[in-house]
Amino acid sequence: MPTVTMVGGGQLARMTHQAAIALGQRLRVLAERADDPAAQVSPDVVFGSHADPVALRRAAVGSHALTFDHEHVPTEHLEALVAEGVNVQPPPAALRYAQDKLAMRTKLAELGLPVPAFTAVATAADAERFGDEHGWPVVLKAIRGGYDGRGVWMPAEADEARTVVGEQRARGVPLLAEARVAWVRELSAMVARSPFGQAATWPVVETVQRNGQCAVVLAPAPGLSEELAARAETLALHLAAELGVVGVMAVELFETADGELLVNELAMRPHNSGHWGMDGARTGQFEQHLRAVLDYPLGDTTPLAPVTVMANILGAPAAPAMAMDERLHHLFARLPEAKVHLYGKGERPDRKIGHVNILGDDVAVVREQAERAAHWMSHAVWTDGWDPHE
Repeated sequence: MPTVTMVGGGQLARMTHQAAIALGQRLRVLAERADDPAAQVSPDVVFGSHADPVALRRAAVGSHALTFDHEHVPTEHLEALVAEGVNVQPPPAALRYAQDKLAMRTKLAELGLPVPAFTAVATAADAERFGDEHGWPVVLKAIRGGYDGRGVWMPAEADEARTVVGEQRARGVPLLAEARVAWVRELSAMVARSPFGQAATWPVVETVQRNGQCAVVLAPAPGLSEELAARAETLALHLAAELGVVGVMAVELFETADGELLVNELAMRPHNSGHWGMDGARTGQFEQHLRAVLDYPLGDTTPLAPVTVMANILGAPAAPAMAMDERLHHLFARLPEAKVHLYGKGERPDRKIGHVNILGDDVAVVREQAERAAHWMSHAVWTDGWDPHE
């Protein structure tokens, strides 16, 4: 049975390892530390940095495919591995569009796909001109890196933009500017594609962001018209084919006030917006990713319930005195239908330490249950005041 190497030892690699076990495969992990979530559970760990070509080569030797739980590997290192015969999936030519936001925006515009107005920002004057043309506030983004709200600024006027650009350019951070979008909600269209060219989609979901970080996912997106859902899935499938993506890809979208879609971000790996499918779909994103990078026929993505809600367990301002295991005990006693996935991470404020999936029929009821469960797991407090000892 094949060995797949995943670069990165985070929770995405940990959950991919779970899927590999069921398929009889071996997931080798390139991790930086022994306490990384995936390194805790995988028997096949290579320690080293994703930016070190020697460590990448050691992890790749003997594997049937090399893939990623983040997009930060320098593409020149991946191109060298490809030249040596390593099966890198997604290929570096596709991955660059998930690494470089300016390249992504430029490519999508060339393909005629809907994106916000944007420009490269080399100087503060570039940002000022863009703001004057498209209106303030504008969105400034680091072209590389940045996630969960990091690397994003929203200056309200020219002086503030000058300050942000000056500070970031002094640190060597390249920037782009985007027009601020009047959106009503954020959506995610998750697709998978194999080297053979087979592709599959999951239902389009709504993602709820708090402080720039995904907090809740509603699957499928409530009240989304069939026409708009089909448009989002078709856009994601078209984009995966055009870029040559192999594996799963999340296309994060804005639904605008006038009923249009704009592409916000791309992720060419398993993604937070797809965690609901671990329990809520016939084939979840982690198994599907392995199928895709190994060129297996893809799995059925049909939902298993009318509604699945995923709520992230985000670290509380201060870790509760109650042990995580005791919190889990009380959660299962009150909500036996909750499916909990913990990542083996220490608790700190706003850190993603796990997630909860709950399936049901009524999105409002299921969402309340999932959010209450996630809050309990992070804070050891029931939001409705329920006392487990009474």
